[in-house]
Amino acid sequence: MSCPQKDKDTVKVDLGGREVTVPKGGLYDRYRMDPDLDAIARDPRVSGVDFFRRLPKAKVDSPIGPTLTPNFYYTMSTARLTMLAPSKAIRTRLPEELAPLEIAPGLGLISVMFFRYDVCDIDFYTEATVGIAVKPARHGKLGFFDLVTGLKNERLDAYVLSLPVSSDIAQVRGHDGYGFPKWVTDLDVDIDDSRTTARVANDAGGVDLAFSAATPTQRAYASGERVGSLTSYTKINGGWHSTLNQTNVLNAGTTRSTRGVTLQLGEGRMSDDLRSLKPMRTIQFDVMTEGQAALHMPAPTSVPPRDK
Repeated sequence: MSCPQKDKDTVKVDLGGREVTVPKGGLYDRYRMDPDLDAIARDPRVSGVDFFRRLPKAKVDSPIGPTLTPNFYYTMSTARLTMLAPSKAIRTRLPEELAPLEIAPGLGLISVMFFRYDVCDIDFYTEATVGIAVKPARHGKLGFFDLVTGLKNERLDAYVLSLPVSSDIAQVRGHDGYGFPKWVTDLDVDIDDSRTTARVANDAGGVDLAFSAATPTQRAYASGERVGSLTSYTKINGGWHSTLNQTNVLNAGTTRSTRGVTLQLGEGRMSDDLRSLKPMRTIQFDVMTEGQAALHMPAPTSVPPRDK
């Protein structure tokens, strides 16, 4: 099942006037985003917490009320398909202030990603996304370095079109607090050393989007050796904000081969968003079977108008 909390007793919590249920005795119920890292380090699913000891939390006001930031993800796995798409199609889905990151004139980069968060401050959940790689909002002329680091997952700026999740608290925090297009649905993500699979359900219980592939050969990294960043741009109350997500990669692999990669488009919001971008072909498949992350609350940012 994609959401184990359905099989447990739950408690109700308030997030900025929205009532959500969370697992009774889970990390959010016990710590309210202020975790005991020593206790979490004893969880056999967590390989270590040194990454988080160097990231002190701060209390901030937000649309979901006072909260601590960043949100810690102690054990997670991800998969990303990077595809080419016509810049013309991409621009029809981007706000005019943002511009696509192009690999060549007229060719932009889009992605489909799947996430599984086994241990985190807001408890287990899964999510998926259709996103567009964009030029950094406060960047001058884009260089080759920006493209290379983006493809290597070291630094990437993105605009998200779809972001379904499997839990109520993830939806409310993501939508109300971060400005992301999140909704709750049945969403299964399974990632291990041999296989990566995902299924996103639509409103009728059918397939919105499904994925299956062999997991690329993984390489182990020491904690802190490979830390990447993703900056996502959203509008909150009419103003542009940027959200930083830092990822501590522990086991990951990449392939350019698409043999055996199956992406099924069905009926639903994710598939509609992906079709609208007119994807041409997949150029890279990345899987992180083990990692950690720190998701910061959005910060107001300057997004200058783009020349059309």
